Amino acid sequence: MSIFEEPKIDCHAHILDPDRFPYRADTAYAPAGQEIGTAAQLASVLRAYGTRHVLLVQPNSGYGVDNSCMLDAIRSHPGVFKGVAIAPMDSDLASLRDLKDQGIVGIALNQTVYDRDYYRDAPRLFEKLSSLGMFAQLQVEKDQLELFRPWIEAIPVQVLIDHCGRPTPAEGVGQKGFQTLLSLAATGRVSVKLSGYVKFSAEPFPFSDTWPFIRALVGAFGLDHCMWASDWPYLKAPYRQDYGPLLELVEMLFPDAADRRRLLWETPRRLFGFDA
Repeated sequence: MSIFEEPKIDCHAHILDPDRFPYRADTAYAPAGQEIGTAAQLASVLRAYGTRHVLLVQPNSGYGVDNSCMLDAIRSHPGVFKGVAIAPMDSDLASLRDLKDQGIVGIALNQTVYDRDYYRDAPRLFEKLSSLGMFAQLQVEKDQLELFRPWIEAIPVQVLIDHCGRPTPAEGVGQKGFQTLLSLAATGRVSVKLSGYVKFSAEPFPFSDTWPFIRALVGAFGLDHCMWASDWPYLKAPYRQDYGPLLELVEMLFPDAADRRRLLWETPRRLFGFDA
């Protein structure tokens, strides 16, 4: 069976539809051209490649804390999409519960965009997310995960790590930030997205300098806490990305069909509650 026919859940994609949902006036970056990806366009990609569900992620670019575009996509494609929203750090339980009722499974925090001081109240948010059975999704790079480590260890919140933790390939798997990520496997509450290679690789496709990190993550977390994601429609990618080759890279890295089924289907289906 071709990987395009295997059941798949894409665990990180964005919806950007500025014609229907204009960007915020204060946005720091306004995606345009090939970076724009509507729900209808994504649905066409899913049909072409046999992807059954997607975990949408609210982009900082364009929309920030205005989740309207993503929530509309979830409503318009029942059973296909769930989401990770962006919310104010002082969000109360009622507002988080309302997001959950609309198909949101977690809240995204991105220290590659905001500084340390912005996340000083993250422990309170983690506690609320834990009480609601929601995820804290973190995008960090280099050693930024150090800020969140004590909170992750102390608060029983489920955590998603974007894009392999965005290590620096030249510094190898022994670098401090990546070792911190590997150590969090012991919590049993942290899962990692094997994705976004173009964001940290120093090489073109197939990003072979990232492979030692992928192997180390699978070795530490196991396939029950690793998942695949496309990062469609590839915001700020320095050169063209395509869905098909990224799936073929999965087949290259995971030649065993049973392993792919866990990575692409069973693990995200269990973690995010997608239906069969």
